[in-house]
Amino acid sequence: MAEIDELFNELIKEGGSDLHLQQGRVPHMRVHGGVHKIEGYPVLTAEKMERMLKEICPERLWAPFMEDAPDGGGDADFAYEMDEDNRFRSNFHKQHTGLSAIFRIIPTKIMTLEQLGIPSQIKRFADLRSGLVLVTGPTGSGKSTTLAALIDFINSNYNKHIITVEEPIEFVHQSKGCVITQREVPDHATTFADGLRASLREDAEIVLVGEMRDLETTSLALSAAETGMLVFGTLHTNSARKTIDRLIDVFPANQQSMVRTMLSSSLKGVVAQLLCKRADKPGRVAVNEILFSNPATASIIREGKTNKLTDVIVAGKSEGMQFMDDAIWDVLLKGMISPEEAYMKALDKNRFENFLPQDKKDLATVSGA
Repeated sequence: MAEIDELFNELIKEGGSDLHLQQGRVPHMRVHGGVHKIEGYPVLTAEKMERMLKEICPERLWAPFMEDAPDGGGDADFAYEMDEDNRFRSNFHKQHTGLSAIFRIIPTKIMTLEQLGIPSQIKRFADLRSGLVLVTGPTGSGKSTTLAALIDFINSNYNKHIITVEEPIEFVHQSKGCVITQREVPDHATTFADGLRASLREDAEIVLVGEMRDLETTSLALSAAETGMLVFGTLHTNSARKTIDRLIDVFPANQQSMVRTMLSSSLKGVVAQLLCKRADKPGRVAVNEILFSNPATASIIREGKTNKLTDVIVAGKSEGMQFMDDAIWDVLLKGMISPEEAYMKALDKNRFENFLPQDKKDLATVSGA
């Protein structure tokens, strides 16, 4: 048993999602969206931090992490398996007080889309033979969990070859109806782009790219989607419009017209996700914006008029589309979240302001929110 496992067990007991360790501070954990210190645990000394982190870090990562820019740089990413029931996505980094690490629980049991409360219409993406589907949201919004559930749905209902390229591998999929090949950057592929490029030669119908973070990966994903592969990817954006703008902005200005044309034909949908703190019980609830490609969407992308996408999503409700503010409105009316939470997460805050208590309305007016 590793020394750090004591803290992981405390995290699990409290129903937390993330463990935060910083040299010179008491350990903290995130529970239902809020970060709290772990009571009764002493401040983490430099010696204790180094001892705990080194014990669980892959040997190939430890020396480069410690040697890289000792004045504050350096980081390491990997998955740590405490036991067969508990895995953690791990990030080591350095900051002004010394060593620091953040760990996120990776559920070993993949939840279904129904269990997660994700709208059932996103199962339609499983029927696609080719194209690009993006699951987006800020860090900690549960997009990896939603994408794992969608991959598991395909795995349970289809017979295909699925390749995932991740850093690190989070959810471990057991092959059911599908053959699933999971590759980790940098152990099994040097970069996301290398893993995606190799998948084109590996008889795969579906590839999941853990993060489309650079020009090369994004360009390859678009090309793969255009040439007959179904590509799932993630971005750190919180709406369909911002997702499309971000994709296009990755490219140099002189290529953006061509990219808009490619994207207009290859993009099949966007699922943007936020997590809202629940008011009716402990926990959080996912809310989703859903865009399905149709002729209007393709035309808007091609012409670069993404400001019109909201109208398309709202008008496409009968096609299964869903605007983020409508999803937030729905859970607010059900009493699942507070007016304050709805107001903070909404895009059009004016729509939700009347639900706020008077003192919060006054504050919103003063802040100009």
